[in-house]
Amino acid sequence: MDAVRPGRGDPSLVTMEVGLILKVAGVGLLVSVATQILNKSGRDEQATLVTIAGIVVVLLMLVEQIGELFSLVYATFGF
Repeated sequence: MDAVRPGRGDPSLVTMEVGLILKVAGVGLLVSVATQILNKSGRDEQATLVTIAGIVVVLLMLVEQIGELFSLVYATFGF
């Protein structure tokens, strides 16, 4: 029996990964547009804060995935 690799055999995993990539891309697009608008209007400090907030939002979205990665590494190497 072949082992099912994540993202290969289970269509729900592929959909989740694509959805996560699209969410991150959407946040990046919104942050970049907001940053450009704020920079053009001379509000550089607010543009920097919007960029930092975007990074924090993306990291919060990825926390669960990073946790799963660490669990997989621990299980693989037997820690």
